Amino acid sequence: MRTERYDTERSGEERLPAPGFPDATGDLPASDGDAVTGEEDEEDGEEAGLYEHFAVTADKGQTPLRLDKFLTVRMEHCSRNRIQAAADSGNILVNGKPAKSSYKVKPLDRIRIVMPYPRRETELRPEPMPLDIPYEDDDLLIVNKPAGLVVHPGVGNYTGTLVNGLMHHLNAQGIPAGEQNRAGLVHRIDKNTSGLLVIAKNEQAHARLAKQFFDHTIQRRYVALVWGNFEQDEGTITGNIGRSPRERQKMYVFADGSDGKHAVTHWKVLRRYGYVTLVECRLETGRTHQIRVHMAWIGHPLFNDERYGGDRILKGTTFAKYRQFVENCFAVMPRHALHARLLGFEHPATHRPMLFDSELPDDFKALLTKWDAYAVRPEEE
Repeated sequence: MRTERYDTERSGEERLPAPGFPDATGDLPASDGDAVTGEEDEEDGEEAGLYEHFAVTADKGQTPLRLDKFLTVRMEHCSRNRIQAAADSGNILVNGKPAKSSYKVKPLDRIRIVMPYPRRETELRPEPMPLDIPYEDDDLLIVNKPAGLVVHPGVGNYTGTLVNGLMHHLNAQGIPAGEQNRAGLVHRIDKNTSGLLVIAKNEQAHARLAKQFFDHTIQRRYVALVWGNFEQDEGTITGNIGRSPRERQKMYVFADGSDGKHAVTHWKVLRRYGYVTLVECRLETGRTHQIRVHMAWIGHPLFNDERYGGDRILKGTTFAKYRQFVENCFAVMPRHALHARLLGFEHPATHRPMLFDSELPDDFKALLTKWDAYAVRPEEE
């Protein structure tokens, strides 16, 4: 099957090395399942997601009953319409197979449901703002989010978010507010992470895209600049991630598996600068701050990542000129060096593979230009 690829780079500008992880031709490899929480800097977390997961087993004495009626009784706060929408999208499995609303539940049937959380209308306030939308159709749109933009309303961020801008964008297309509230975000990235997001424009697209994230069939790759050099050209980080027991705003790797959730990050070196390295990261799982905390855990925090210790000089010389150079780099890119570069998924309506590629933003390119120049200095002097 042919994959439709959409490159959001401007013509005439240098591209980074091509993504280095081999994929089966025509397939979209498993990636992370994102989520949304009320905090403004939650990146790739499943803890409080955009979708709900339920598992129900029918009793031994269960009499035959329509699936939608059975679930309406067992899930008191879930409407029959939401259950029917989940079934129509293939998001309800009975004994491992998709089931329709009319299926008659039998004794000991094992039922698994994935459905988007209902939108909270009070958080959605349309606001005009410039949006970088490299692709849009009747079912979805792709947004290239700049760093510094909060994705959705939450505590302390009720206005000026991406969702507010999307509401205004959809209003201009004549999409009723009720339909907008059933569509919307399927995943998110951190406030200070730039890059690609897919937005659903209707309820069916939302449900089908959410299921792809839940099933880890979304392809997503990030570019990061991290401190230090790597002995190998590529590798894998495996370690449970959960809230830090000491600092609730930070995540922590529980290496012994005693707490947290299973997390896997694959990385590959793109460019070496000696004291810092440009890497590509592919996620098997989607945990809060996964790339940032995993890289810090193995001794390679993201460049200028204040929360995880990357905002100070960790590698290099003690010369004053080098210290000034790094401080200048921090000023050029006053955020952690992370960009959501590639996004691939199956179109929720046409089922055709879609692949989008985003160029690095100006601050990231300026940062790499400075390190490119610095890397050749020792050979010239």
